[in-house]
Amino acid sequence: MVEVAFSEAHIYRLPEGHRFPIGKYQRIMDRILEDKLIDPMQVYDPGMVDSEILLAHTADYYQKVRQLTLDASEIRTLGIPLHPASVNRALNSVAGTLRSADKAMNNSLGITIGGGYHHAFADHGEGFCIFNDLAITARYLVKEKLANKILIIDLDVHQGNGTASILEPDDHIFTFSMHGSKNYPAKKMSSNYDLALPDGMNDRDYHYNLRHALETILNRFSPDLVLYQAGVDVLASDQLGRLSLSMKGCKQRDEIVFNTISQLNVPAVLTLGGGYSRDISVIVQAHTNTIATALNVLG
Repeated sequence: MVEVAFSEAHIYRLPEGHRFPIGKYQRIMDRILEDKLIDPMQVYDPGMVDSEILLAHTADYYQKVRQLTLDASEIRTLGIPLHPASVNRALNSVAGTLRSADKAMNNSLGITIGGGYHHAFADHGEGFCIFNDLAITARYLVKEKLANKILIIDLDVHQGNGTASILEPDDHIFTFSMHGSKNYPAKKMSSNYDLALPDGMNDRDYHYNLRHALETILNRFSPDLVLYQAGVDVLASDQLGRLSLSMKGCKQRDEIVFNTISQLNVPAVLTLGGGYSRDISVIVQAHTNTIATALNVLG
């Protein structure tokens, strides 16, 4: 039985007009229960983490976050207010991805309603990301000998710069980012495989590029676990996206990924990533489609 990580730590207010759609998490949880994609008994709170943060972040940065002592410039770069609620959400998000990986080892699939905070670097956060749950989880799995070769598929429209930076020396972890070439961040880092897309790319061309990239990567690297960052900011409606995928095209993107994972016959972890359409119901629908596709193909 596939279990889904979710916590009320994700429920708090950001300043009026803030671009990060914090309300999406509860609405996604409500939606997948309403649609009977999962049973309430499949939902669990993953709790918090502590020392695991140091698998990917410096002790100095971790302590400054915990003690709420980041300076004004660091908070500006982070892009969200720093207070106990945001720190708790960050710690819970890491726990959600970690526990989902543990669950995936037994059930082929782990899902967290959160995660995918790929802009966090070892010594600082940026782009709404405090701690990098993807890098922490990948290193945790290798350290605990739960997996030997991990593939991170990052299809958020923004490059996973923090993940690429943190994991650059890790031979057992392969980072793949397919993102908008002219989008944030201005300075890209080097993933093991980067595919930068032009503005306005449509469904057909996106799918062609994704299939080709996955085929190329899997000829070079054979993973025994996949972490999937399934940002839905690739949608044409996204305020920060610059690509032109339809809702159907975004769902087909997920089908390509999950069918590939199914053929590999390895466990997978789904994290949500970004989404900034003006209408939050569009974001919720796209994330729900991703979860439904994961359950249909791998669950």
